Amino acid sequence: MSYTLIIVLITVLTSLAAFNNENIHQKLILWPRKMDSPAEYHRLLTSGFIHADYLHLIFNMLAMFLFGRNVEVFFEMSGMPGILFPILYLAGIVAASLPSFVRHKNDAYYRSLGASGGVAAVLFSFIYFAPWAIIYVWFIPVPAIIAAVGYLIYSAYMSKQQRDNVNHDAHFWGAVFGFVFTLLFAPDHGQEFIVKLLHPQFNF
Repeated sequence: MSYTLIIVLITVLTSLAAFNNENIHQKLILWPRKMDSPAEYHRLLTSGFIHADYLHLIFNMLAMFLFGRNVEVFFEMSGMPGILFPILYLAGIVAASLPSFVRHKNDAYYRSLGASGGVAAVLFSFIYFAPWAIIYVWFIPVPAIIAAVGYLIYSAYMSKQQRDNVNHDAHFWGAVFGFVFTLLFAPDHGQEFIVKLLHPQFNF
């Protein structure tokens, strides 16, 4: 069984349990105001295994399933140890949670949850290996690198606006972490990434 499928299964089961048990939900959610001791720091990670509702869960896990399988193959082809994939995902969740933790440390009402930071890390790892691959954004085919730039700009803008309940900081920093993580562990591919950027290939 692939790491991607294991992560999806664990996340789905944990999220379903939290949907039906408020105590589990409250213990796992990112809640910066309560995190005043090491005993509560687990929330930086566990918040990535619960979701707001079924649509939130389905959207994240579908993206994880579609891109995660490809990234695992890319890791193998690049000679990277397979265990680096779950490390990428889990560390991506933590890295995406940290800015929100710092930013909202004194906000008693702030909560955050969802796997978006880890999924964004996997997505941008995919983009490192296949920048001109075609992905679908709301059913519209878009080159991955173009979608990536738009994603970062949109996340940064919406984070400043603070008009909704979406943790755009997590999206932005999870994406940045995923790209940098993959670059550090597969630096030899960096030159190929540049070459691919300079020679676009579209396969719509």
